[in-house]
Amino acid sequence: MARYVITGATGGIGGATARQLHAQGHQVVLLGSDRARLDAATAALPGSEGLLLDLRDPAALAGGAAPLTAGGGAVDGLVHSAGLALLGSIADTAPETWTTQFTVNVVAAAELTRALLPALRAARGHVVFVNSGQGLRTNPGWGAYSAAKHAARALAEALREEERPHGLRVTSVYPGRTATGMQQSIRAQEGGAYLSEQYSSPESVAGAVVGALLSPGDMEITDITVRPGG
Repeated sequence: MARYVITGATGGIGGATARQLHAQGHQVVLLGSDRARLDAATAALPGSEGLLLDLRDPAALAGGAAPLTAGGGAVDGLVHSAGLALLGSIADTAPETWTTQFTVNVVAAAELTRALLPALRAARGHVVFVNSGQGLRTNPGWGAYSAAKHAARALAEALREEERPHGLRVTSVYPGRTATGMQQSIRAQEGGAYLSEQYSSPESVAGAVVGALLSPGDMEITDITVRPGG
């Protein structure tokens, strides 16, 4: 039984990933920033662990994440599923919007990875970044979010090369539109209708994440692009 740490585990893709790993008999540690939602998600997965962490405060993450490795606790995999998408044109985007998105989508992921790196190295573990289609391209009105996701892709690629000697595997998953709470927020910002039947399900995207995590150790899946079908 492996032990996986998942950010954004009270939301769409992160929650689905936690459920699928739990169903296969693995230990899951759910990270979230809302106590009520975290408690509910943890209670729904008997034997799981929950840890309250605020990714908007990266300086506190190392201390906050310390219980994850206390007493030599193993970390076989880390899934960065939490994210923040605030849309707007370059002309209309204030500095704090850029800062907030880079903090949550990039800096917090880097710092949490750094905090758990000794345990990940010991397990010859796996880090998965749930990125976005915007990490591969850029559309008008998506500049700050897309820039953050491009930075997250660079973070994953640098980590992969730096940690290869330690046996770590690193995967980036690039979902298209997915039927999640974040997508509801995005559609509201775009002024459009939220049509869940036109999007990938969180469970389908999570299947790609879990497939990468559970792939044979003699291979490395570096990048997965997921788009709505039909």
